[in-house]
Amino acid sequence: MTNEGIKEVVQSKYGEAARRFAGGETSGCGCSSNAIPCCDPISSNLYAHNETEGLPAEALLASLGCGNPTALAELRAGETVLDLGSGGGIDVLLSARRVGPTGKAYGLDMTDDMLALARENQRKAGASNVEFLKGEIENIPLPENSVDVVISNCVINLSADKDRVLRETFRVLRPGGRFAVSDVVVRGEVPADVRRNMELWVGCVAGAMEESEYRAKLAAAGFEGIEIEPTRIYSVEDARQFLTAEGIDVDAIAPLVEGKFASAFVHATKPDAKEASAPRNCCGPACCAPAESEQR
Repeated sequence: MTNEGIKEVVQSKYGEAARRFAGGETSGCGCSSNAIPCCDPISSNLYAHNETEGLPAEALLASLGCGNPTALAELRAGETVLDLGSGGGIDVLLSARRVGPTGKAYGLDMTDDMLALARENQRKAGASNVEFLKGEIENIPLPENSVDVVISNCVINLSADKDRVLRETFRVLRPGGRFAVSDVVVRGEVPADVRRNMELWVGCVAGAMEESEYRAKLAAAGFEGIEIEPTRIYSVEDARQFLTAEGIDVDAIAPLVEGKFASAFVHATKPDAKEASAPRNCCGPACCAPAESEQR
C-alpha cells in the first residue's frame, strides 16, 4: 500500500470513529478487519478514574490509544506540550491540566471529524490553555524550537514515513526537549505473514516498528537518551477472537507471537544547545590536538 493509501485508510477509520462517538455511541470496539483500532486489551483501562474525573465522557470514549503518555512524561507547570494524532483530545486535556494555566497543550490531527469532536470536548471541559491544529504528523504546523514535550498515543506506528515524523518532532522541540510517546513495538523476529495479521489486530493498519529499528530511527533524527519501556505485553489469547474470525489457526502461530507485541513508553531527549554545538567526533589530527595551555 502506498503512503497516500495508508493515510486514506487511517483518516477514514478515525473519521468514522469520531462520528460514532459524537453520535453518542458508547463503544467503538468490535474486533474485525473493519473495526476501528480500539479493541481490548489495547485501549482498555489506560486511565485512572481520578485522572479523567471532570472530563467529557466523549473524550474518554474516543481514546483509541495504547498507553497513557501524560502519566509517564512528567509534565511540569508552564511547559508547552504537543500531542501528535490527538484524536478526541483526552491526552491534550490531561496535559493541559498538568502544565497549568501558564503552560499550553497543542493537539495535532488530520481528521476533520476528530478535530470537531476534540474542540467540543475542550469546550465542555472549559480548557482555555488548549489549541487543536489541523495537519499531518509528517508536517507539523509549528515553528522550530517551540515546544518542550512531544507526546503521542499509538499514532506514530500508523505513519508510512516514520523517519520524517521523528525529524519533524526533533525540529519543533526546544533544546533539552523531551520525546515521550506510547506506541506499539515488535520485540524480536516475527514471520512476515504472522506479523501482518497481529498488526491488523493491534491497530487495524500495519506499521509497528521493531525495538532496535525504533532506537535507530530516533538516533538518526538526533535524539539521545533513548529508552523503550514495555507497558503492556500482548498474548495470542488477547487476539484469539480476532484471529479466529480472520481464519487463522491461533494455536499454530502462538509460539511465534507470544510476548512479541507490546505497548511501550518510548522516550528520548533533544540535546541542549551546548551539547548540540560541541564536536561529537574527532575528524582529524588538528581537532584532537591539546589546547595551547595544555602544551605549555
